[in-house]
Amino acid sequence: MGVNTSGGHPAMDYAEHNRTYANFLGWAKVIIVFLVVLLSGMAFFLV
Repeated sequence: MGVNTSGGHPAMDYAEHNRTYANFLGWAKVIIVFLVVLLSGMAFFLV
């Protein structure tokens, strides 16, 4: 995701913000995949 940070506040650490957001998206994807696998397993083995 490209964000133009040239007009931002100089005290803002945009590199750290982008790393944090990327980590958040990565973990959100992992959790979603885990939940899909969990619910699919529950539907297959418990029903």
